[in-house]
Amino acid sequence: MSERPTSEALVDEYLAHLRVERNLSPNTLKAYSADLASFLSWAEREDVHVLDLDHRRLRRYLADLDRARYAKRTIARRLAAVRSLYRYLVMRGHTTGSPAAVLSTPKLPRELPAVAPAQLLERLLDTPDAATPLGVRDRAIIELLYATGVRVSELTGLDLGSVDLPGGAIRVMGKGSRERIVPMHPAAVRRLRDYLATGRPALLGAEPTEAFFLNRLGTRLTSGGVRRMLEKHLTAVGASAQITPHDLRHSFATHLLEGGADLRTVQELLGHVALSTTQIYTHVSTKHLRDVHKGAHPRA
Repeated sequence: MSERPTSEALVDEYLAHLRVERNLSPNTLKAYSADLASFLSWAEREDVHVLDLDHRRLRRYLADLDRARYAKRTIARRLAAVRSLYRYLVMRGHTTGSPAAVLSTPKLPRELPAVAPAQLLERLLDTPDAATPLGVRDRAIIELLYATGVRVSELTGLDLGSVDLPGGAIRVMGKGSRERIVPMHPAAVRRLRDYLATGRPALLGAEPTEAFFLNRLGTRLTSGGVRRMLEKHLTAVGASAQITPHDLRHSFATHLLEGGADLRTVQELLGHVALSTTQIYTHVSTKHLRDVHKGAHPRA
Protein backbone atom coordinates (compact mmCIF):
# COMPACT_ATOMS: atom_id res chain seq x y z
CA MET A 1 0.00 0.00 0.00
CA SER A 2 1.44 3.36 -1.04
CA GLU A 3 2.06 6.00 1.57
CA ARG A 4 -0.56 8.74 1.76
CA PRO A 5 0.60 12.15 0.45
CA THR A 6 1.05 14.88 3.02
CA SER A 7 -1.45 17.74 3.26
CA GLU A 8 1.20 20.07 1.79
CA ALA A 9 1.79 17.73 -1.15
CA LEU A 10 -1.93 17.59 -1.94
CA VAL A 11 -2.23 21.37 -1.90
CA ASP A 12 0.88 21.68 -4.10
CA GLU A 13 -0.65 19.18 -6.53
CA TYR A 14 -3.86 21.21 -6.64
CA LEU A 15 -2.01 24.50 -7.24
CA ALA A 16 -0.07 22.86 -10.07
CA HIS A 17 -3.41 21.77 -11.55
CA LEU A 18 -4.64 25.39 -11.42
CA ARG A 19 -1.46 26.66 -13.04
CA VAL A 20 -0.98 24.04 -15.75
CA GLU A 21 -4.41 22.58 -16.55
CA ARG A 22 -6.69 25.52 -15.77
CA ASN A 23 -4.12 28.15 -16.76
CA LEU A 24 -5.18 30.64 -14.08
CA SER A 25 -3.51 34.05 -13.94
CA PRO A 26 -0.52 34.62 -11.60
CA ASN A 27 -2.62 36.94 -9.42
CA THR A 28 -5.39 34.34 -9.01
CA LEU A 29 -2.82 31.63 -8.25
CA LYS A 30 -1.21 33.88 -5.64
CA ALA A 31 -4.59 34.39 -3.95
CA TYR A 32 -5.36 30.64 -3.90
CA SER A 33 -1.89 29.90 -2.57
CA ALA A 34 -2.20 32.42 0.28
CA ASP A 35 -5.67 31.23 1.31
CA LEU A 36 -4.68 27.57 1.26
CA ALA A 37 -1.46 28.32 3.16
CA SER A 38 -3.65 29.78 5.91
CA PHE A 39 -5.78 26.64 5.87
CA LEU A 40 -2.70 24.37 6.04
CA SER A 41 -1.28 26.34 8.98
CA TRP A 42 -4.55 25.89 10.86
CA ALA A 43 -4.66 22.14 10.06
CA GLU A 44 -1.08 21.79 11.30
CA ARG A 45 -1.95 23.54 14.58
CA GLU A 46 -4.92 21.20 14.91
CA ASP A 47 -2.63 18.25 14.12
CA VAL A 48 -5.00 16.91 11.48
CA HIS A 49 -4.47 15.77 7.89
CA VAL A 50 -6.70 17.49 5.30
CA LEU A 51 -8.12 14.09 4.28
CA ASP A 52 -9.20 13.41 7.87
CA LEU A 53 -11.23 16.58 8.33
CA ASP A 54 -15.01 16.35 8.63
CA HIS A 55 -17.50 19.18 8.27
CA ARG A 56 -17.64 19.79 12.04
CA ARG A 57 -13.89 20.38 12.34
CA LEU A 58 -13.90 22.44 9.17
CA ARG A 59 -16.66 24.59 10.68
CA ARG A 60 -14.28 25.18 13.57
CA TYR A 61 -11.75 26.58 11.10
CA LEU A 62 -14.30 29.17 10.02
CA ALA A 63 -15.14 29.92 13.65
CA ASP A 64 -11.45 30.45 14.43
CA LEU A 65 -11.19 32.92 11.54
CA ASP A 66 -14.24 34.74 12.84
CA ARG A 67 -12.81 34.90 16.37
CA ALA A 68 -9.59 36.30 14.92
CA ARG A 69 -11.76 39.13 13.50
CA TYR A 70 -11.19 38.40 9.85
CA ALA A 71 -13.64 40.19 7.56
CA LYS A 72 -16.61 38.14 6.36
CA ARG A 73 -15.42 38.62 2.79
CA THR A 74 -12.01 37.14 3.67
CA ILE A 75 -13.64 34.17 5.43
CA ALA A 76 -15.91 33.59 2.42
CA ARG A 77 -12.93 33.69 0.05
CA ARG A 78 -10.94 31.23 2.14
CA LEU A 79 -13.90 28.87 2.34
CA ALA A 80 -14.25 29.08 -1.45
CA ALA A 81 -10.57 28.11 -1.83
CA VAL A 82 -11.02 25.15 0.54
CA ARG A 83 -14.18 24.04 -1.28
CA SER A 84 -12.33 24.15 -4.58
CA LEU A 85 -9.44 22.14 -3.12
CA TYR A 86 -11.77 19.38 -1.91
CA ARG A 87 -13.63 19.25 -5.24
CA TYR A 88 -10.26 18.56 -6.87
CA LEU A 89 -9.33 15.92 -4.25
CA VAL A 90 -12.63 14.11 -4.87
CA MET A 91 -12.19 14.35 -8.65
CA ARG A 92 -8.69 12.82 -8.42
CA GLY A 93 -9.84 10.05 -6.08
CA HIS A 94 -7.89 11.19 -3.00
CA THR A 95 -11.11 11.19 -0.96
CA THR A 96 -14.72 10.11 -1.49
CA GLY A 97 -16.49 13.23 -0.30
CA SER A 98 -15.96 16.91 0.50
CA PRO A 99 -16.38 18.06 4.11
CA ALA A 100 -16.80 21.61 2.79
CA ALA A 101 -19.85 20.79 0.65
CA VAL A 102 -22.36 21.23 3.49
CA LEU A 103 -20.87 24.45 4.90
CA SER A 104 -22.68 27.70 4.14
CA THR A 105 -20.84 30.82 3.01
CA PRO A 106 -21.00 33.81 5.39
CA LYS A 107 -23.66 36.28 4.28
CA LEU A 108 -21.95 39.27 2.70
CA PRO A 109 -23.29 42.80 2.38
CA ARG A 110 -23.93 43.69 -1.25
CA GLU A 111 -21.46 46.42 -2.13
CA LEU A 112 -22.07 48.60 -5.13
CA PRO A 113 -18.97 49.30 -7.23
CA ALA A 114 -17.33 52.69 -6.82
CA VAL A 115 -17.92 55.07 -9.73
CA ALA A 116 -15.75 58.11 -10.34
CA PRO A 117 -17.65 61.40 -10.79
CA ALA A 118 -17.68 62.52 -14.42
CA GLN A 119 -16.27 65.96 -13.53
CA LEU A 120 -13.31 64.41 -11.72
CA LEU A 121 -12.64 62.09 -14.65
CA GLU A 122 -12.56 65.03 -17.05
CA ARG A 123 -9.93 66.77 -14.92
CA LEU A 124 -7.95 63.60 -14.35
CA LEU A 125 -7.75 62.78 -18.06
CA ASP A 126 -6.01 66.10 -18.78
CA THR A 127 -3.77 66.27 -15.68
CA PRO A 128 -0.62 64.46 -16.95
CA ASP A 129 1.90 66.79 -18.61
CA ALA A 130 1.66 66.29 -22.38
CA ALA A 131 5.12 67.85 -22.81
CA THR A 132 6.93 64.88 -21.17
CA PRO A 133 7.21 61.22 -22.30
CA LEU A 134 5.77 59.94 -18.99
CA GLY A 135 2.96 62.47 -19.15
CA VAL A 136 2.06 61.39 -22.69
CA ARG A 137 2.10 57.77 -21.53
CA ASP A 138 -0.06 58.51 -18.47
CA ARG A 139 -2.64 60.41 -20.54
CA ALA A 140 -2.88 57.39 -22.86
CA ILE A 141 -3.21 54.93 -19.97
CA ILE A 142 -5.93 56.80 -18.08
CA GLU A 143 -7.87 57.43 -21.29
CA LEU A 144 -7.58 53.76 -22.30
CA LEU A 145 -8.71 52.46 -18.88
CA TYR A 146 -11.83 54.62 -18.98
CA ALA A 147 -12.44 54.10 -22.72
CA THR A 148 -12.35 50.30 -22.64
CA GLY A 149 -12.94 49.16 -19.05
CA VAL A 150 -10.02 46.73 -19.26
CA ARG A 151 -8.48 45.32 -16.10
CA VAL A 152 -5.14 46.82 -15.13
CA SER A 153 -3.45 43.43 -15.70
CA GLU A 154 -4.93 43.34 -19.21
CA LEU A 155 -3.62 46.83 -19.91
CA THR A 156 -0.08 46.09 -18.74
CA GLY A 157 -0.14 42.83 -20.71
CA LEU A 158 -0.69 44.65 -24.01
CA ASP A 159 1.98 44.17 -26.69
CA LEU A 160 2.54 46.27 -29.79
CA GLY A 161 0.72 43.67 -31.86
CA SER A 162 -2.30 43.82 -29.53
CA VAL A 163 -3.18 47.39 -30.50
CA ASP A 164 -4.96 48.08 -33.80
CA LEU A 165 -5.03 51.87 -34.15
CA PRO A 166 -6.47 51.95 -37.71
CA GLY A 167 -9.24 49.60 -36.56
CA GLY A 168 -9.72 51.42 -33.26
CA ALA A 169 -9.52 48.30 -31.10
CA ILE A 170 -7.26 46.38 -28.72
CA ARG A 171 -6.93 42.64 -28.21
CA VAL A 172 -6.66 41.69 -24.54
CA MET A 173 -6.07 38.43 -22.71
CA GLY A 174 -8.56 38.19 -19.85
CA LYS A 175 -9.10 35.80 -16.98
CA GLY A 176 -8.74 32.13 -17.82
CA SER A 177 -6.76 33.07 -20.96
CA ARG A 178 -9.96 34.24 -22.67
CA GLU A 179 -9.14 36.63 -25.48
CA ARG A 180 -11.47 39.44 -26.52
CA ILE A 181 -11.46 42.46 -28.84
CA VAL A 182 -12.41 45.78 -27.22
CA PRO A 183 -13.20 48.86 -29.36
CA MET A 184 -11.82 52.32 -28.57
CA HIS A 185 -13.31 55.73 -29.21
CA PRO A 186 -11.34 58.28 -31.34
CA ALA A 187 -10.02 60.23 -28.33
CA ALA A 188 -8.33 57.10 -26.97
CA VAL A 189 -6.90 56.28 -30.41
CA ARG A 190 -5.41 59.80 -30.65
CA ARG A 191 -3.75 59.51 -27.26
CA LEU A 192 -2.29 56.12 -28.11
CA ARG A 193 -0.95 57.55 -31.38
CA ASP A 194 0.69 60.39 -29.47
CA TYR A 195 2.25 57.88 -27.06
CA LEU A 196 3.63 55.74 -29.89
CA ALA A 197 4.97 58.81 -31.70
CA THR A 198 6.69 60.60 -28.81
CA GLY A 199 6.25 58.85 -25.46
CA ARG A 200 7.28 55.27 -26.11
CA PRO A 201 10.37 56.02 -28.26
CA ALA A 202 11.71 58.30 -25.50
CA LEU A 203 11.11 55.64 -22.83
CA LEU A 204 12.46 52.69 -24.81
CA GLY A 205 15.82 51.51 -23.53
CA ALA A 206 18.66 49.70 -25.27
CA GLU A 207 16.83 46.37 -25.19
CA PRO A 208 13.92 46.05 -27.64
CA THR A 209 10.60 44.90 -26.20
CA GLU A 210 7.12 44.14 -27.52
CA ALA A 211 5.52 45.60 -24.37
CA PHE A 212 3.21 48.45 -25.31
CA PHE A 213 3.36 50.49 -22.10
CA LEU A 214 6.85 51.07 -20.71
CA ASN A 215 8.17 52.36 -17.39
CA ARG A 216 10.96 54.90 -17.00
CA LEU A 217 13.52 52.05 -17.28
CA GLY A 218 12.24 51.03 -20.70
CA THR A 219 10.71 47.75 -19.54
CA ARG A 220 7.08 46.62 -19.27
CA LEU A 221 4.99 48.75 -16.93
CA THR A 222 3.53 46.77 -14.00
CA SER A 223 0.06 46.91 -12.43
CA GLY A 224 1.61 48.45 -9.32
CA GLY A 225 3.21 51.13 -11.47
CA VAL A 226 -0.19 52.02 -12.97
CA ARG A 227 -1.74 52.29 -9.50
CA ARG A 228 1.05 54.54 -8.23
CA MET A 229 0.80 56.70 -11.34
CA LEU A 230 -2.94 57.13 -10.85
CA GLU A 231 -2.48 58.03 -7.17
CA LYS A 232 0.06 60.71 -8.15
CA HIS A 233 -2.29 62.38 -10.61
CA LEU A 234 -5.25 62.17 -8.22
CA THR A 235 -3.13 64.04 -5.66
CA ALA A 236 -2.33 66.63 -8.32
CA VAL A 237 -6.02 67.35 -8.98
CA GLY A 238 -6.74 67.48 -5.24
CA ALA A 239 -9.13 64.53 -5.24
CA SER A 240 -10.52 63.78 -1.78
CA ALA A 241 -11.36 60.15 -2.66
CA GLN A 242 -8.94 57.57 -4.01
CA ILE A 243 -9.76 56.07 -7.40
CA THR A 244 -8.20 52.79 -8.47
CA PRO A 245 -7.79 51.43 -12.00
CA HIS A 246 -10.65 49.04 -11.17
CA ASP A 247 -12.86 52.01 -10.28
CA LEU A 248 -12.28 53.29 -13.82
CA ARG A 249 -13.52 49.90 -15.04
CA HIS A 250 -16.63 50.31 -12.86
CA SER A 251 -17.13 53.84 -14.20
CA PHE A 252 -16.84 52.60 -17.79
CA ALA A 253 -19.56 49.97 -17.27
CA THR A 254 -21.90 52.21 -15.29
CA HIS A 255 -21.66 55.13 -17.70
CA LEU A 256 -22.33 52.81 -20.66
CA LEU A 257 -25.53 51.52 -19.03
CA GLU A 258 -26.61 55.04 -18.11
CA GLY A 259 -26.05 56.00 -21.74
CA GLY A 260 -28.37 53.24 -22.98
CA ALA A 261 -26.06 50.27 -23.64
CA ASP A 262 -27.62 46.85 -23.10
CA LEU A 263 -26.34 44.50 -20.41
CA ARG A 264 -25.15 41.79 -22.83
CA THR A 265 -22.95 44.25 -24.68
CA VAL A 266 -21.40 45.50 -21.44
CA GLN A 267 -20.83 41.87 -20.40
CA GLU A 268 -18.89 41.21 -23.61
CA LEU A 269 -16.85 44.40 -23.30
CA LEU A 270 -15.88 43.64 -19.69
CA GLY A 271 -15.05 40.00 -20.45
CA HIS A 272 -17.43 38.60 -17.83
CA VAL A 273 -18.28 34.92 -18.25
CA ALA A 274 -21.57 35.16 -16.35
CA LEU A 275 -24.20 37.85 -16.93
CA SER A 276 -24.88 37.85 -13.17
CA THR A 277 -21.44 39.39 -12.62
CA THR A 278 -22.36 42.31 -14.87
CA GLN A 279 -25.81 42.78 -13.36
CA ILE A 280 -24.46 44.58 -10.29
CA TYR A 281 -23.97 47.62 -12.55
CA THR A 282 -27.72 47.78 -13.13
CA HIS A 283 -28.11 48.56 -9.42
CA VAL A 284 -25.69 51.47 -9.75
CA SER A 285 -27.51 52.71 -12.85
CA THR A 286 -30.90 52.38 -11.12
CA LYS A 287 -29.60 54.41 -8.18
CA HIS A 288 -28.59 57.13 -10.64
CA LEU A 289 -32.12 57.15 -12.11
CA ARG A 290 -33.64 57.41 -8.63
CA ASP A 291 -31.36 60.32 -7.76
CA VAL A 292 -32.28 62.13 -11.00
CA HIS A 293 -35.98 61.49 -10.37
CA LYS A 294 -35.73 62.76 -6.81
CA GLY A 295 -34.00 65.96 -7.89
CA ALA A 296 -36.15 66.66 -10.94
CA HIS A 297 -39.72 65.64 -10.10
CA PRO A 298 -41.79 68.40 -8.40
CA ARG A 299 -43.42 65.89 -6.04
CA ALA A 300 -40.21 64.03 -5.15
